Amino acid sequence: MSAPVSQAGLARRTFVGASLALVLSGRATVGVAASRFAVEHSPAEWRRILGPQRYAVLREASTERPFTSALLKEHRRGVFVCAGCASRLFSSTTKFESGTGWPSFWTCLPGAVVTRADRSLLMERTEVLCARCGGHLGHVFRDGPKPTGLRYCMNGLALNFRPA
Repeated sequence: MSAPVSQAGLARRTFVGASLALVLSGRATVGVAASRFAVEHSPAEWRRILGPQRYAVLREASTERPFTSALLKEHRRGVFVCAGCASRLFSSTTKFESGTGWPSFWTCLPGAVVTRADRSLLMERTEVLCARCGGHLGHVFRDGPKPTGLRYCMNGLALNFRPA
């Protein structure tokens, strides 16, 4: 017969179990409601709309290979929009060369994105999602240029460019 578990022991086990579940599941929602977005489709509809590569990035949080996006060389004036729903996300005036291999911006347009904690690689990063359709865009880091110090590191497959 085993000894009874104290309240503190039970609380500790619950905390450890919940923490382990978050690490193993990859993502914990922070800053994003459990999920209603203005644009919603079934997985089959998203696959048809996006095609396999964009679906993997926008709907399954995949990452494209670095230095493969045509948007790395995009330097015209305009706006970068979500490839899933065409919502305006980033102004070309905030794009910069980060050297990371993905299009990078030092800020987003007001209300364009939402973020949540991403613990998928056993470290915590901040995932960036389109505020309109919930599509995975990339991650934001605190190693960017002034004036914000942020680096929105986005998958080119998650974006389309509209010249001004």
